[in-house]
Amino acid sequence: MQQLRLVGVSFHGAGKIFDFDALELELAPGDKVIVETERGRALGTVITAPRTISPDEAPPKLKAVVRQASESDLELAAANEARGQEALKFCQQRVNERKMEMKLVRAEYLYDGSKIIFYFTADGRVDFRDLVRDLAQHFRTRIEMRQIGVRDEAKMVGGLGICGRELCCSNHLREFAPVSVKMAKAQGLALNPTKISGQCGRLLCCLAYEYETYSELIKALPKCGKKLQLSKCQAEVVALDILAQKVTLSKADGERIVLGVDELRDEMAGKPAQSEPADTSKSAEENAQATSTDSADNSDNDQKKQVRRNDRRK
Repeated sequence: MQQLRLVGVSFHGAGKIFDFDALELELAPGDKVIVETERGRALGTVITAPRTISPDEAPPKLKAVVRQASESDLELAAANEARGQEALKFCQQRVNERKMEMKLVRAEYLYDGSKIIFYFTADGRVDFRDLVRDLAQHFRTRIEMRQIGVRDEAKMVGGLGICGRELCCSNHLREFAPVSVKMAKAQGLALNPTKISGQCGRLLCCLAYEYETYSELIKALPKCGKKLQLSKCQAEVVALDILAQKVTLSKADGERIVLGVDELRDEMAGKPAQSEPADTSKSAEENAQATSTDSADNSDNDQKKQVRRNDRRK
């Protein structure tokens, strides 16, 4: 059975990767290729090197790579990019004239120029039928209005995050993973919306990067507020350093100490027993006191007897 050679292709910088049949072409990551899609031919970039699979493992509706992109293909793509900018400006004018509650993000021409896709964001549903008629009449081609979310908008527009680096979604993050406030809490971050939200207004995608590590490390640490019995005293957990695996404890006299996990285990393992050792020492002290008291009483009795004997002799 003849094997298939699949290659991963992306159409945007950090866009989703799609599999295509590489046929007999010798391709490497970074190569520009023309591929056949359901919308027609498109220019893409090879992301993963060709790999061999059996026909049974092939994804459904598998398309093929037509050829490697030539200079004319790259020039056409650059021209389509410029035309897309002009189309975006014209569409923005029509949106402003009609006072439509929508925000245009990007206009994209297909490779063969048979369709223009306008990406926009809006709080709710938008009736853009009249707008589409104006655009189709002006550009003489098919028009598609595609509503996207704020995360997709940030991915398309790009920018810098609060860390000073390029946004993860526009640089390398190809798919959005669910992010929750629980992840920020687990990492000990302040729940300030301005500190844990990204350019899109949603929670930072990077909160999910180290969440699994924090969740695993915190299992070895006691919870804040828990009271622990150490070898010499009792102390309360007031702070945790999860990555350094250290615990800050507050003693009854107000003194604070910082212990590592291993040191804390040793302190807790060396605490005195609650019953027998303490009772035994107490009994020994009482017995010693009783013995000394008995000895003193016996001495007094002996002295009294001696005095009586002397009196009788006199």
